[in-house]
Amino acid sequence: MTARHLVKLLPALLAVTASSGAYACASCGCTLSSDWESQGFTTQPGLKMDIRYDYLDQDQLRSGSGTISPAAASQLNQGNQEVEKYTRNNYLTLGFDYSFSPAWGVNVTVPYIDRKHSTLGTGSDGYTAASDGGAYNSSTSGLGDIKVIGRYQGFAEARNFGLLLGLKLPTGSHTETGTSTDPANPGAPAVIDRGLQPGTGTTDAIFGAYYFGEFNRNWSYFTQATVQSALDTSDQYRPGTGVNLNLGVRYTGLAGWMPQLQINARYVQHDAGNNADTVSTGGTLIYLSPGLTVPLTKQTSIYGFVQLPLYQNVNGVQLAPRYTASVGARISF
Repeated sequence: MTARHLVKLLPALLAVTASSGAYACASCGCTLSSDWESQGFTTQPGLKMDIRYDYLDQDQLRSGSGTISPAAASQLNQGNQEVEKYTRNNYLTLGFDYSFSPAWGVNVTVPYIDRKHSTLGTGSDGYTAASDGGAYNSSTSGLGDIKVIGRYQGFAEARNFGLLLGLKLPTGSHTETGTSTDPANPGAPAVIDRGLQPGTGTTDAIFGAYYFGEFNRNWSYFTQATVQSALDTSDQYRPGTGVNLNLGVRYTGLAGWMPQLQINARYVQHDAGNNADTVSTGGTLIYLSPGLTVPLTKQTSIYGFVQLPLYQNVNGVQLAPRYTASVGARISF
């Protein structure tokens, strides 16, 4: 596959299909688009596969648009603010894309999530857990929520505008438990926050639109917007509605590799329900994401991106990553 051919590939399924994490907090998932040259972006019918690994180490405590110390956070809400220590996320996502025709296609993403989390709970001084404050450690691994998204891009002869419509299915577990570190009950099973479970337990609707074009022979761009919103509740929990906005440019004038640059923005509402954290969930995030794609053969290419925060404004007190790293490979059959 030449650089000239790559320019003609269609961006259809972007960040929303690649993001595999549950969005307990606005920064728990990756908003990056790795699908520009892979899944479904060709007008030729056929099957394509993408495998991607994302790493997010949420080790920075934030409130609003700034950082906050654990001690200062513990004094909020009259000393009842939960103080989390870290959340380390590893996502492995398989994507399968099939184009039925130049206008119609479908994409299925299957995430595997490995997540370690530690919290001091409420009533702490920011460094040690208080009795009856709900402190716990957890380590969960398993299938996340599968997404199935269809697309139609037959509005224009150039096939450069399309619509997305699909579902996030409740395939991931939302009943995992951790181990209490609470001085009042050490070692006992502890309920993991609903937003940190492998799945949300809800069926979500996903819809969006995209457009792409060329500035000139060597420079091309894409824009895309998607919305994901739960259609139901699960055990008195409903994840907040999320909106993703993405803009990307790439340069195809170099032989053997192709640099890209993206801006990824995400807005997430508070989670809702009696079993939800209705204070410290949701927010607004904007990331700058430089990356590189390297074709290996006509059918196979590899890619890597680093996602760097430009702006983070979270509701309540939340953990956020200092960066996100993503690597992957894609194969056409």
